[in-house]
Amino acid sequence: MVLAELLSDPDLPKGVAALFRQIPLLAVTDGYWERAGSLRARSIEHGRRAPLADALIAQSCLDHGVPLVTRDADFRHIARIADLRLLP
Repeated sequence: MVLAELLSDPDLPKGVAALFRQIPLLAVTDGYWERAGSLRARSIEHGRRAPLADALIAQSCLDHGVPLVTRDADFRHIARIADLRLLP
């Protein structure tokens, strides 16, 4: 999901795109789609904006126990309800 978002920038320099393609990807694990849907539902229940892409990205990090590096403040509420670790 993140790789697709990064590569969707039409002004991304080719060298940077090649670098992004070398970063290891997190595998989708069994039950991922259900957990991501539940995470998004919990976010909506708390009255928060819940873009599907954000839920998918957060769930990937949760499944693999890795922190999310982001400047996007939308992930803060997911971090509070789901024990997602954020790195600024």
